[in-house]
Amino acid sequence: MKAIIQRVTSAKVTVGEDLISSIGKGLCVLVGISNEDNANDVDWLAKKLLNIRLFEDPAGKRWSQSVLDQKLEILCISQFTLYNRMKGNKPDFSKAMQGTEAQSLYSSLLQKLAAQYELGKIKDGKFGALMQVHIQNDGPVTIEIESPPQSQQELDKLKRANEHKAKSKKGCEAVREGEGQ
Repeated sequence: MKAIIQRVTSAKVTVGEDLISSIGKGLCVLVGISNEDNANDVDWLAKKLLNIRLFEDPAGKRWSQSVLDQKLEILCISQFTLYNRMKGNKPDFSKAMQGTEAQSLYSSLLQKLAAQYELGKIKDGKFGALMQVHIQNDGPVTIEIESPPQSQQELDKLKRANEHKAKSKKGCEAVREGEGQ
């Protein structure tokens, strides 16, 4: 997963004339999801977003506090165009994860952030919509981060865990169906 993190004094997302979300001081984060991303990338990015030190402490020491330290808000916006490559003068987005799979990972990022912080402090745009993002960049400060590539061993472990979850879910559904008879 890739994120463009902007320290802001305010930010909002609109779709047409409708206000979708807004925050005061905090972070506005553009989130890109690649075809290779999974739950490990979500965990990594959530931890980084909550702990990255982009703010001054009360004594004025720069780069010493995070959104957690200052109890600030985070506005996340899905941004498939972060995973582009140029083919001549035309962008190609084939590295970006598509559709429901991308939406699922993006939603899990929002849930992870809310679970590790405060639900009311995590805002987002509207997945898949043509949005207008309005920010007041503070500094300006803009940082790009990307989750590290994973080893085959980590990918195999995640695959086994997902298969186990799927089997458990099927077993629970079968039990529920049996109870209903």
